[in-house]
Amino acid sequence: MRHHKALIATIALVTFLFSNNAMAAKMDSESQATFDTVMTFMNAVGTGDMATAESLMADDMMWQNEGDKAMPWIGPWNGKEAILKFLPIFGENFQTTKWETEDAFALGDTVAVFGKMNGITTQSGKEIGDFTFALRAKVSEGKIVLWNWFEDSYAVSNAYHGK
Repeated sequence: MRHHKALIATIALVTFLFSNNAMAAKMDSESQATFDTVMTFMNAVGTGDMATAESLMADDMMWQNEGDKAMPWIGPWNGKEAILKFLPIFGENFQTTKWETEDAFALGDTVAVFGKMNGITTQSGKEIGDFTFALRAKVSEGKIVLWNWFEDSYAVSNAYHGK
């Protein structure tokens, strides 16, 4: 439960900063719906509203994040059930300390987010240092089908291993 609360706190911080820093241009109705679905999902996970988060996930949703397979949160994670098991693992192992969204927009079924972040890996207690991130999410029929996360996985791995 302690780790679940850490995950909620981390994602709540991310959601707060994302929603207050994102600069979204005027979008058509499909793009706006896509953007809103992704933001609602982020907010639901951040506040612990897992029923809403789950309702926005396609059964075959794919969560992709590349990196050092020694880190227990590295995917890919295929399917809603696997993702719901993965989220607490991430919360147990990573504490976000900085999140700055520089750009966020949607076009059709795709949302893109770019920014800078920092965090601490609980494995070593070591701070990663500022690094850039990017997110590409896709929505189909009101459900998230892809969550593709990009970060400086080398820096994250070094911190995880205490380097």
